[in-house]
Amino acid sequence: MEQKFDYTKAMAELEEISRKVDDPATSLDDIGALVKRSKELIKACRDYLRTVRESIEQQ
Repeated sequence: MEQKFDYTKAMAELEEISRKVDDPATSLDDIGALVKRSKELIKACRDYLRTVRESIEQQ
């Protein structure tokens, strides 16, 4: 079953990632994983916003 994308949840996760990356206690290995995850979230958010915009323009 496909899970519906939650834009608000994705943005909250991006904010948390930003806090972790800014934390000096976060290791470089962890930062690499966080950056990878943030790229995935950003792409998903852009795709979602593009779909919403297209839906609005078709109305």
